[in-house]
Amino acid sequence: MLDEIDKGLIHALHLDGRAQFSRIASVLGVSTQTVARRYRRLRAEAGLRVVGLPDADRAGQARWLARLTASPHTAQDLAQALARRPDTSWVKLASGGTEIVAIVHAPDSAGHSLLLHDIPRTASITSVSAHYLLHTYLGGPSAWHGHVAALSEEQQRELTPSHTARPQPITEDDRALLSALGRDGRASHAELAGATGWSQSTVARRLAALRAARAIFFDVEISAGLLGASTAALLWMSITPSRLDAVASTLAQHEELAFVAATTGPTNLVAHALCRDPAALHHYLTRRLGSLDGIQTLETAPVLRTLKAASPITPPAGIPPARARLKPSS
Repeated sequence: MLDEIDKGLIHALHLDGRAQFSRIASVLGVSTQTVARRYRRLRAEAGLRVVGLPDADRAGQARWLARLTASPHTAQDLAQALARRPDTSWVKLASGGTEIVAIVHAPDSAGHSLLLHDIPRTASITSVSAHYLLHTYLGGPSAWHGHVAALSEEQQRELTPSHTARPQPITEDDRALLSALGRDGRASHAELAGATGWSQSTVARRLAALRAARAIFFDVEISAGLLGASTAALLWMSITPSRLDAVASTLAQHEELAFVAATTGPTNLVAHALCRDPAALHHYLTRRLGSLDGIQTLETAPVLRTLKAASPITPPAGIPPARARLKPSS
């Protein structure tokens, strides 16, 4: 489990993923060396990662939530293959290990090759459904409440960076910068200059412009289990259309949820629940969720394993890039 300094550091990084350790230390009331040491320990022992991600709308990306079912002996291999692809995020094994859920990213003008070609040609997949993500109420720039419950309002004000309302579109020239930030959101200006071929001053100016316009945001990845949430589930809901916005906005305030989004399909709202244990999940479903008007149906799919969060992953040593492709049917 994490102590108060660890939780404060995670909360601070959600507010400003590139905040200097000295600034975080001042807000937390500890030394800079303590913050740096805690950050290194959390990276090494808890899988902490800070990643820079584009706002999907500014980047011209369409996002689909794909649900696949496969035979038990192939589902994990398929999920790992999906996780290694650069056009996926949030890859999870659910429902007894036979269901795979993944977010698929594609430019609005693309042909969606993963959905239209690669997945249908994979023999071991027994069913596929794809749900277009219409609107995200919780997730992306807005963090799970379990990650952001450590700092006071005054501390949060000290760490929250200022933004402007001036639009700042993401262009093709930003691809290398975004790729580097997706691997490490705290990469130095020198490291980002090496990845982009730009000068450090150009990197600093472009990064500042994108951040000020909220064209990019910084996410913090760490196991929810370390914050006391050992039970996870995906909730697929059918909401009365006239109540969809009200219900989704209410759910976005629930501390048990880390993701809430409106989708297309037979269910029009999906959420990701993180609870202390199965009893806490049952209490949430029957008391808090069950008391809301407008929820017509609810399907609960337990999450057994998360193979990929928002950021890219590095294929294990010895596995060539070609293994990242799904295996077609013969």
